[in-house]
Amino acid sequence: MLDVIITGSEEKSPPAGVIKVSDRADKPVKSAIKAVTWRIVGTIDTMIISYIITGKITVALSIGSVEVFTKMILYFFHERVWAHIHRLKLKGWLKENGKQYEVERVEQST
Repeated sequence: MLDVIITGSEEKSPPAGVIKVSDRADKPVKSAIKAVTWRIVGTIDTMIISYIITGKITVALSIGSVEVFTKMILYFFHERVWAHIHRLKLKGWLKENGKQYEVERVEQST
């Protein structure tokens, strides 16, 4: 996204029948590393909340140890889906001189 803003140009669209995957998307390895680091933060948060609610450290650790794996896997696949979204087409309404016009904006995903 930033390179489009800086250079002011976008790549040409691929030939018909070719599905383009964004070159701005993270690689799978980076998505995996992001998933692990985010889960560390999320699991610590879950353990703290679990401890506050239950008052038992063993329950908090049990909950945190289970959710760390399930949420890491879910995050990885969520990240991969978003990495393959090249563009989002959003329909909106443009109001000009009291008249409404339907417009289609194309937003780059990040």
